Amino acid sequence: MTHIVDSDAASSSDAPADGPDTEVRSLLVDAEGKGERFDMYLATQLTGVNRTWARRLIEEGVATLNGVEARPSARLAVGDVLALPTQLPPQQIVKPTPEEIAFDVIYEERDFLVLVKPPGLVVHPAKGHLAGTLVNALVARYPELLEVESERPGIVQRLDKDTSGLMIIARNQETTTYFQEQLRDRRVLKEYAALCVGVLDPPTGTIEAPIGRHPSNRFRMAVVSTGRDATTRYETVQVHDDYTLARVRIETGRTHQIRVHLSAIGYPIAGDGQYGGRPIEGLKRQFLHAARLGLTTPSGEYQEWRSPLPPDLQSVLERLGFDTADPLLLDSAQPQVAASVHVDVTEDDGEGALNSDNRAQSEKAP
Repeated sequence: MTHIVDSDAASSSDAPADGPDTEVRSLLVDAEGKGERFDMYLATQLTGVNRTWARRLIEEGVATLNGVEARPSARLAVGDVLALPTQLPPQQIVKPTPEEIAFDVIYEERDFLVLVKPPGLVVHPAKGHLAGTLVNALVARYPELLEVESERPGIVQRLDKDTSGLMIIARNQETTTYFQEQLRDRRVLKEYAALCVGVLDPPTGTIEAPIGRHPSNRFRMAVVSTGRDATTRYETVQVHDDYTLARVRIETGRTHQIRVHLSAIGYPIAGDGQYGGRPIEGLKRQFLHAARLGLTTPSGEYQEWRSPLPPDLQSVLERLGFDTADPLLLDSAQPQVAASVHVDVTEDDGEGALNSDNRAQSEKAP
């Protein structure tokens, strides 16, 4: 919960947002906001303000943290005060430019569609990737998405650039909000195929460790005490030599979550050099694929979609000697969590320390 506190600055509500007589509102952060990013938290507290607009307000100095300008990625603490004008400047939305980029749609209806994102494709425009993204491809094929007031129309979830697999795309603002609520309430099934370096021990488990920005490398995430809660469940499907093919389910959706969690317990994803995964001949990305997606549609019906491994990942398994007839065993029973996997959360270097006795510590199953 955020409390609105009195501000010393107050005058006519008709004054411009950057004028000397601007009326200011202040938000006091309590325990629920601890560790949240400035921009993400601001977006959740202001009606009609998305993260993109919140970031812009912060970067332009319209919104301040404890009386000074701060970065959008700044982490909040209990007692912090966020300040901004009661009359915000008008939101400026930069519409994405349509581009013809190939992607496969496996299901489509009036309000949404399900697609398979190819590896190497960035999901939405951002600094460093202003074009050539999935969003550019979407607005080219579905021009009605340009009517949605967003710089990322249709996007309710994201996959890393080099992660392939299933994504849900909303075709209007109402459906966008509907799916965002399902994701926030953790009612969406998201299952991935991951090839881990090493033999997972325990073979089935749950990782619960907070994830946040790495304190010394802004391009990486890490297990840090100031991070946001994150839960990852995994189940071994096949083992061959020093590799484990696993099904991985995430209850939360933190940036790089699976990659960070598996690396933190000593079993990084093959090909993921950013988090310690060893390279494999012929593998040009991390071995991670969104293979299964399930949710309740706007009509109230639960639906589920599955995506087989793409050719590049399938060929890697073949070369390593895995059984590739049905490598993911997607029709098998629900994962049974047999152990809680321990990750020490450190304060100083931001890395999850491994248990000194073993790569993972088995505890009594819940």
